[in-house]
Amino acid sequence: MGLLDRIAAAQKQKREFFGIPGAQALIPIRSGQKQGAVTVTNDSAMRHSAVWACLRLRADLISTMPMDVFRRVQGMQVEMPKPPILVNPGGERVDICEWLYSSQVDLDRAGNVIGLITEVNALGLPARIDLQPLGECSVQSRDGVVTYRIAGKSYDPSKVWHERQYTVAGLEVGLSPVAYAAWSIGEYLSIQDFALAWFAGGAVPKARMKNTAKTIKNEEAEAVKSRYRATTQNGDLFVYGADWEYDFMQAQNQGVEWIEGKRYGITDIARFFGAPGDLIEAAVSTGTITYANISQRNLQFLIMNLQPAIYRRELRLSKLLPQPRYVKLNTDALLRMDPQTRAQVMATKIASRQMAPSEARELDNLPPFTDSQYAEFDRLFPAKTLTQAPATPRSLRSVAADWDVDGYEPPIRAIASFPGQPETGVVE
Repeated sequence: MGLLDRIAAAQKQKREFFGIPGAQALIPIRSGQKQGAVTVTNDSAMRHSAVWACLRLRADLISTMPMDVFRRVQGMQVEMPKPPILVNPGGERVDICEWLYSSQVDLDRAGNVIGLITEVNALGLPARIDLQPLGECSVQSRDGVVTYRIAGKSYDPSKVWHERQYTVAGLEVGLSPVAYAAWSIGEYLSIQDFALAWFAGGAVPKARMKNTAKTIKNEEAEAVKSRYRATTQNGDLFVYGADWEYDFMQAQNQGVEWIEGKRYGITDIARFFGAPGDLIEAAVSTGTITYANISQRNLQFLIMNLQPAIYRRELRLSKLLPQPRYVKLNTDALLRMDPQTRAQVMATKIASRQMAPSEARELDNLPPFTDSQYAEFDRLFPAKTLTQAPATPRSLRSVAADWDVDGYEPPIRAIASFPGQPETGVVE
């Protein structure tokens, strides 16, 4: 059954979307999907190093971005103080950084995050949201009415905080990347199980043992197999005579497949979870990826991978505030530049009057200049002054040249132009 057929069936039957037959192919929360001998769930998927790395990378960055609250006053953006819900959204023990990290992990691996609204403020807006394990949550939609079940208890939507990601029309929940990546994850986990059995459990692949001196009867063969199995299962050494030959028939092939499976499995998973392979240290088979500087790489990652998720979270978190206030996550934390580039950018902004020197110092965690520092600047870099007023009108360029100290340009109060005469002006 294709994706559209499954969606149509889900809409028609109005069934639960979490943890029940018929919806597990979309969002496996409790039972998961089985690939061979490996059951893939949201928790078991975390055993995949690429899954862990992708979730950690995205959640680390989003949860540590500075959060600001603004409102527009006469067309101007004015910063406002953050309410308690954006400082400690889960109570005194859960700050905004931890809350954002936990919720982002659930969004990226399951497409949903659900929390209980346990406190409200005077405006009726949530004042505390306790995030819930997705394995204990389900969503029901019957005749257009949505209800939630958490730990076996039903809740009205007004009591539940529900964020969605990877949505499709007609579904009340987001799609789960773990569900759609279950085949790749299951293959990788099977490879891990094989490796653990090989290196830790004393198990070996199928092989061939033959006697080169005589023909062995069935009874003797069974006795040798039993002895060999009992010895190797305990990790002990197997000792045999000169007339026995042991051949690891599948060891080399399995080893090659194991290496290849691990290599390509990581790249495949990185695509599902929206993190470039090079950023999670996946092997690159087509040469080395290099970038002019780290700022360009981070900018590409922000635009292509993180920005949509950040924007959705800003919209959703803004619903916790009284209108017309809104939330913005400061992505400058991701775009931190190397010291030389940072200094050049600041100098350009100061010279073009886009930033004051005091603002630049604040970004470098420095206090404003003191009077003694200003006096020191005056001694070290004295400004040029005009010794006497020009007897005749002078070119503005010649006047400015007298004032040109380290790129300083004097403000011009008046400009006059006469036929056959150069431009004249008064310098303040």
